[in-house]
Amino acid sequence: MNKILVVEDDPGIREMLKDILIERGFLVETLEDGSQVLDKLKKSLPDLILLDLGLPKISGESICREVHKLYPSLSIFILTAKNSTENIVNSFNIGAIDFVPKPFDTEELLARIKTRLKMVDVDTLEVDDLKMNIKKLEVTRSGKIIHLTPYEFKLLQYLLMNKGQVLSRDMILNRVWQFAYDVDSRVVDVYIGYLRKKIDRNTKKPLIVGHRGFGYSIKE
Repeated sequence: MNKILVVEDDPGIREMLKDILIERGFLVETLEDGSQVLDKLKKSLPDLILLDLGLPKISGESICREVHKLYPSLSIFILTAKNSTENIVNSFNIGAIDFVPKPFDTEELLARIKTRLKMVDVDTLEVDDLKMNIKKLEVTRSGKIIHLTPYEFKLLQYLLMNKGQVLSRDMILNRVWQFAYDVDSRVVDVYIGYLRKKIDRNTKKPLIVGHRGFGYSIKE
């Protein structure tokens, strides 16, 4: 059973989230400010943190930055009414993996949480002789380590999670470059090119496939 830590100073929102998450089968712990977060994590790590930015005593930004530094694989969802582009981009820069503006739709939030936890539960993705260890951030082909940049890793992970399916440029852009409003679909082609050079070059069996007018897939 997945455990979620809710860090929210608004008692109404905090209790509402607790009730909904418990009803959907999650184990839930709550904190009303950020001063106890690190002590809580030392005792027991949750699978995901729902973190409000506007907290008393210690800001949500400071908590997110510190938690990501100490536990880089721990998933952090930012919950905040501060939904400017600057705040969204900054949230990803300090270690959050998703940004949920208030007021939020609870069903959408639950869907995002479930999707993320499914990703976390899978340690290894593979197709043919290509393997990705998500927790170790390691990619190999035929046993040889392939060094990828963060966006190359995210792109390959998305392809592997949907192996055999054609993913449009917009789908890839929205998933890999979330909330990056200053990029367009051409960046997908560029990064696919980078991946092909690192993964498919000098191999007899290319794995990344382009579908003209549609998008890309990785062979099943």
